[in-house]
This record gives sequence, structure tokens and C-alpha cells, in this order.
Amino acid sequence: MQAIKEKINDMRVIHKARADARAEEQEEKERARAEKELAQVRVEVAHEVRKAKEAEAEMEQHAVKASRRVQEEIAKYTTNQNEPPDATVAAGAAGANLG
Repeated sequence: MQAIKEKINDMRVIHKARADARAEEQEEKERARAEKELAQVRVEVAHEVRKAKEAEAEMEQHAVKASRRVQEEIAKYTTNQNEPPDATVAAGAAGANLG
């Protein structure tokens, strides 16, 4: 009878050890899966940050281009305003007399 009790007790210990080993293995798999997912998220975040920086640089280029364009238009306007009014009228009148 004692031998049977010892055998049952040994089987319980073995069963518990196997269950613990399975649980530990499952935890390790879940941990590895979580680490892999975290690495993937980091890659995706880095990609989005790069895209945002590129977009920001592109916006900056457009702003500089627009600023240059405005400066050119202002320069054209101020160039025409700096001419004496007589010269503008005279040039217009001279062109009218030619025709």
C-alpha cells in the first residue's frame, strides 16, 4: 500500500513538473512574441518619423520657394514704381504715335 501511495505521489510530482515546464515554455513564447511585436512597432515608428521629417523638409522647401516668388513679385512691383511717371507716360505715348 505504501508503494502505491509513493507511486501516486511521484506521479503527482512529475505531472506538476511537466505542467510547470509547459507554463514556463508558454511564457517564454509569449515573451518572445511580445519582443518581436515591440521590435516591429519600433520599426514602424521609425518609418513614420522619417516620413514626417521628409514631409517637414519638403514643406520648408515650398515655403522658401513661395517666399522667393513673393520677393520677385515685390521686386517687379517696386521696380515699376521707381520709374519716373513721365518716362512711363512718354513711353506709352511714343508707342501710340508709332502706330
